[in-house]
Amino acid sequence: MRLGVLDVGSNTIHLQVMDAHPGARPEPATNYKVELRLTDYLNAAGEISVTGIALLNTAISEAVTHANENKTDEILAFATSALREATNGSQIISDINTKHEIDLQVLDGNDEASMTFLAVRRWLGWSAGKLLVLDIGGGSLEIASGVDELPEATLSLPLGAARSTREFLGPDPYTLKSVKTLQKHAEEVLKTSIPEILRSHDANHFVGTSKTFRTLARICAHWYGDNPKFLERKSLRTAVSKLIAMDNKARNELPGVSANRAQQIVAGGIVALAVMDRLDVDEVEICPWALREGIVLRRLDWLQD
Repeated sequence: MRLGVLDVGSNTIHLQVMDAHPGARPEPATNYKVELRLTDYLNAAGEISVTGIALLNTAISEAVTHANENKTDEILAFATSALREATNGSQIISDINTKHEIDLQVLDGNDEASMTFLAVRRWLGWSAGKLLVLDIGGGSLEIASGVDELPEATLSLPLGAARSTREFLGPDPYTLKSVKTLQKHAEEVLKTSIPEILRSHDANHFVGTSKTFRTLARICAHWYGDNPKFLERKSLRTAVSKLIAMDNKARNELPGVSANRAQQIVAGGIVALAVMDRLDVDEVEICPWALREGIVLRRLDWLQD
């Protein structure tokens, strides 16, 4: 069957169409993506503005059209932190579902962590042992650990790259004061929020997923000759300092860094380094599967049941 996964995130509206059936590896068929930073359209009351809602509806309409044109059997639509936390998010979702005839569901942070963990486990297999999975999105940081297909412990923290940029760094160029404020904030949140079960994770395999970790690994490979399938903490520490000293134009010229990502990669690097320091992780393997693949895999499991 052909499944479409519509991810309404903090940075993008991303439809990934996959050919999949129970027991088989999901194969990407086509995708459609619109860069839309929903958090840029939040007003003082925490509502997404009329302009933001209009842009969101246009993006979803185009994504649904793309899915239909490619004969998608079912659209699995989900929203993460941007709509989850907007004060008018519930009404927006209700209106979207009526207008576009989809079933957009809100995932909480623990759901995000669990579905991402499932995708990583299926990608790496049982031989990977106990996993510790880190995922930095636009709005939140997810951490999950466990030995099975679903994690024994999950945590979601408001340390996403887009959120951290907006709340702490401000416009480019970033000041040293704003950078230090974000670094201190990330360290304090991680110090006070990570439970003992995750601090003493005893994992065999450390994994980073999604765009922030992939981009940071690619940058370190470009600068230091590292393997882009891994992100090393010692390289990341040096890279973060270099990224801070650059402006967005220079960051945008780095391999694999879009204009949108250039604005967030400093914050993403600061958070990645802080969580690797806090959990004493020297290296993470970059997994190409993440939340969208986890959603598909879970749906296939339900169909099989």
